[in-house]
Amino acid sequence: MKAFLIALGIVVVGLIALGAVAVGGYNSLVTKQQTVDAQWAQVQNVYQRRADLIPNLVNTVSGAANFEKSTLVEVTNARASVGRLTINAAQAPTSAAQLAAFDKAQGQLSSALSRLMVVSERYPSLRATANFQELQAQLEGTENRIAVERRRFNEAVLSYDASIKTVPAVFFAAALGFKEKPYFAATPTAQTPPSVKFDFNDKK
Repeated sequence: MKAFLIALGIVVVGLIALGAVAVGGYNSLVTKQQTVDAQWAQVQNVYQRRADLIPNLVNTVSGAANFEKSTLVEVTNARASVGRLTINAAQAPTSAAQLAAFDKAQGQLSSALSRLMVVSERYPSLRATANFQELQAQLEGTENRIAVERRRFNEAVLSYDASIKTVPAVFFAAALGFKEKPYFAATPTAQTPPSVKFDFNDKK
C-alpha cells in the first residue's frame, strides 16, 4: 500500500510538473503572438503616416508650373491601391500570400514616390519652398521608420515561429491554434528607402 501511494504521489507530481510546463509554454506563446500583432500594428502605423503625408505632398508639387501630371497621377493611384487592401491592422497576416500582396502594393507606392522626387529635381523653385522641404524631411524620416519597424516585425516573428517549433510547444501549439507567421521578404531594394535626395543631376 505504501509503495502504491509513493508511486501515485510521483505520478501526481509528474502531472503537476507537466501541467506547469504546458501552462508556462502556452502563456509564453500567447505573449509572443501578441508581440507580433503589436509590432504589426506599428508597421501599419508608419505606413499610414506615409499615406497621410502624400495628399499634402501632391498638393504642394502640383502647384509647380508645368509639373509632370502623370507622375502625380501615378502616386495618387498607388496610394489608392494601398487603401483598397483589406488587411487587419490589429492582427499580423497569417499567410505569406496576404503579406506579399500588402508588401507589393506598398512597394509600388514607394516606387512612385521615388520617381516623384527624382522628377522634382527639375524644379528649383519647388525645391526651395519651405513646405516642400518640410514634407521631404518628413517623408525621409517616415521611410526610415518603415525600415526599422519592418525589421522589428521580422524579429518578433522569428522569436514566435522558433517558439512554436521547439519543445515543448511543438507538441501542442498547432492544436491550440498557434500557426507560423510570414516574414517580410527581402527584395533588392528593400534595404534602402526610396531616394529623396535633391541634388540629382539628370544626365541624358
